[in-house]
Amino acid sequence: MKFFRTLMTLLFAGVMSVSAMAQDHGTKDEAKSLTNAALAHIKKVGNAQAFKDFTTDKANWNKKDLYVFAMDAKGVTLAHGANEKLVGKNMMELKDQNGKMFVREITDLAAAKGEGWVDYDWAHPVTKKIEGKSTYVKRIPGFDGSVSVGTYR
Repeated sequence: MKFFRTLMTLLFAGVMSVSAMAQDHGTKDEAKSLTNAALAHIKKVGNAQAFKDFTTDKANWNKKDLYVFAMDAKGVTLAHGANEKLVGKNMMELKDQNGKMFVREITDLAAAKGEGWVDYDWAHPVTKKIEGKSTYVKRIPGFDGSVSVGTYR
C-alpha cells in the first residue's frame, strides 16, 4: 500500500510538472498577439525606444518562453528579448542546424508579404536545447524592417 501511494504521488507530480511546463510554453496565437502589441508599442513610443524596451523590459515583453525581436531589412538585429548580445549584429547569413537561412526568409517575407510565419530550429531561451520554432513576422509600417515573436513547437 505504501508503495502504491508513493507511486501515485510520483505520477501526480509528473503530471503536474508537464502541466506547468505546458503553461510556460507560448502558443502561436500568443506569439501573434505579442507581435501585434509590439507594433502598437512602436507606433506609440517610436522605433528607438520600442527596440530598447523589447530588449530590456522583460516584464512587459517576455511572456512565458515568448520574446520580441526586431531586425532591419539587411538582417541587423535591432532588438532581442532573449539575448541582448545579438543587438547590432548582422544575422542575414545565419543558418539553423539544418542549413536553413531563416533570417533571410524572415526579411524576405516581411518585404514581400508584410506578415506571415517562418519555421526553423533555434535554441530555447530556457532549456538552451535546439527546438523547432515558428516565428510570426510583421513588417513595421514606415520602416524598412520587421518585428517578430516565435513559439517553440
